[in-house]
Amino acid sequence: MTDEALSRWFEVDQTRIDAFAAATGDAQFIHTDPTRAAQTPFGGTIAHGFLTLSLLSAMYLDALPTPPGVAHSINYGFDKLRFMAPVPAGSHLRGAFRLIHAETRVPGQISNTWAVRVEIKGGEKPALMARWLTRQYLGQTPAGEGA
Repeated sequence: MTDEALSRWFEVDQTRIDAFAAATGDAQFIHTDPTRAAQTPFGGTIAHGFLTLSLLSAMYLDALPTPPGVAHSINYGFDKLRFMAPVPAGSHLRGAFRLIHAETRVPGQISNTWAVRVEIKGGEKPALMARWLTRQYLGQTPAGEGA
């Protein structure tokens, strides 16, 4: 990909994985039990795919600060999402974002389509690839928030 914005590296340690399991109720042993998970082909615990996905917002904000004039943004959905490789506990991930399309359908509202890749530091394959839809709303930024 060219003309892409990269986030910093985010650590996905066992504490983060356990917190995600507690928040979502998904405590499958492959995520939460290092002893049992060590007996699987993964050799240890791995992050939930949805944990990796949930980090996209933080990665996006790190890679692409809010432009002037944008009051707020929302997630609109995904046209495509694939979990390409497991994320072992202790991995570091970063997001790569490339704007594919932007259009104004409604005045003051920009619909964006992003090509997204989440890389695993030292990994051969990305953890995640997606086509992510977001919306930006133009207007005044509430007092106290950065532009």
